Amino acid sequence: MEPLTDSTLIETADISGAYPRLGQAQIELLARVGTSRATSAGEVLIHEGNIDADFFVILEGKVLVVEGLHSAGDGQPAEPGHGTRILEVHGPGRFLGELGLVEGQPAFISTVVAEAGEVLQISGDDLRRVVLTDAAVGETVLRAYLQRRILLISAGAGIRIVGSRFSRDTLRLLEFAAANRLPHRLVDLEDDEQAQAILDRAGILAGDLPAVVLNASRVLKNPSNADLALALGLRMVKEHSASYDLMVIGAGPAGLAAAVYAASDGLSVVLKEGHAMGGQAGTSPRIENFLGFPSGISGGELTERAIIQARKFRVQVNVACRANSIVLRDGEFRAEFDGSGPASSRAALLATGVRYRRLPIPRLEEYEGISVFYAATVHEARLCGTQPVAVVGGGNSAGQAALFLAGMGTHVRLVVRGEDLRADMSGYLADRIEEHQGIEVMLGANIVGLVGSDTLERIVVDLGATGEQRTFDSRYLFIFIGARPHTEWLQGTLALDDRGFILTGADLEGLPPGLSDLGRARLPLETSVAGMFAAGDVRHGSVKRVTAAAGEGSTAVAMIHEHLRLLRDGPASARGSEGR
Repeated sequence: MEPLTDSTLIETADISGAYPRLGQAQIELLARVGTSRATSAGEVLIHEGNIDADFFVILEGKVLVVEGLHSAGDGQPAEPGHGTRILEVHGPGRFLGELGLVEGQPAFISTVVAEAGEVLQISGDDLRRVVLTDAAVGETVLRAYLQRRILLISAGAGIRIVGSRFSRDTLRLLEFAAANRLPHRLVDLEDDEQAQAILDRAGILAGDLPAVVLNASRVLKNPSNADLALALGLRMVKEHSASYDLMVIGAGPAGLAAAVYAASDGLSVVLKEGHAMGGQAGTSPRIENFLGFPSGISGGELTERAIIQARKFRVQVNVACRANSIVLRDGEFRAEFDGSGPASSRAALLATGVRYRRLPIPRLEEYEGISVFYAATVHEARLCGTQPVAVVGGGNSAGQAALFLAGMGTHVRLVVRGEDLRADMSGYLADRIEEHQGIEVMLGANIVGLVGSDTLERIVVDLGATGEQRTFDSRYLFIFIGARPHTEWLQGTLALDDRGFILTGADLEGLPPGLSDLGRARLPLETSVAGMFAAGDVRHGSVKRVTAAAGEGSTAVAMIHEHLRLLRDGPASARGSEGR
């Protein structure tokens, strides 16, 4: 069998930050924890699906990054096979891998030696220690890995979701993978020529669909989101055998900030997220008003960096665990979750955020997940291509989505109910939208109808002031029209306002200001249940901004410390501290 070669490839240009070459000083630092060894042509260094793969720096020779490789495993000869794609080629000074290597996820691609040489091999654990402790090497590797993740998603590399685009379970898996920024692509039974070959090779029957192909030897048949999360390293544990100091429910900016700050202070922390890390902020294509990032940062990158920090401080991260109840019993909070065992803690922080509202128009549900979306990420942009799209909403989320999609070459109609673009949108966003030739702003307008067969083809817009209704071509629709809190599961557990947002601190009017069972006053971010706190968009009166949510999450940690001290030392310690 002939090994793969790079004879037909052009090496990726060095202008991309995704492919830096390490300097000699950086290689020498890594060599302290690694081992140099020779490589042979055709040798597989990393095989897709591998868990805890090693990190490699190429010292001599060339290595290909390949998708769809068939092999018996690491170190075995490569078998290109049907459907193999060569994505990249790396030479001396470059390093292999992508974001999953530092986040504990399985490899989404394979790497194969094209030209024999030498590599520096480092274990995944040692790499993670270096990335988190050495600024020079850590930032170089992390920035490259973040960009490589985006490139993999854009290229449609990674896991294959095999099914019909008209299947609700297929759409569920696609949405979950996209929301969690997992490299993936749909192998559509309706029109993908590779579909039957993949089904035959993996032994997938019609009754097994949709299926997720993780690699040549591992297939998940119509998995739940929880099963997929466990397989892809998004959950550290399935069951919790011990109680924690703090349980954080919700992994948006507020929940992530609280988990990182609490764990860095030495508290044991479990972080439970019902759907996707980063919440709505994680879907933002660009956040330009976050302190310390003058050129802006994507919500995905901000989230990934926070996840790595959380894992650094040993936060138990668990995705696809939707909370359905929480009670205080015998001095501890016990929460029950769908798709996961219960968890217990001495303090709890609720940061479940909000979900976008839906347009009250006919046929909306028919197109959701196919042509109608509530987030604009790289995944959705890839679907849109250059086809016309509409974005509905007048806030920052709608403005950011419109700019992002237009920047990808898509013609965008921004449909705004109000008459003033700046009424609910930051001035800098409104200025950029008005200057962008690829965005048509429609003020005082409402979408009142959707037209199409299997997918959306046109939208019907009521122009308001004139009473005229016009039809426009639109293959995709993005909706950002406000939100409602994720608090249905908390009804009867704690105090909520009339819109379902959680009341905290001074907003709990009518309830006793002091909590007699604790012997202290209610803390500013504390709910009507002692020891249970709330932060971020789910809290009544919160400022709906990423920076504010992260600030509340970190601020809540100081109050949680005070609560835990009181549990440990009793009311007398609190009275003593008030007198100092």
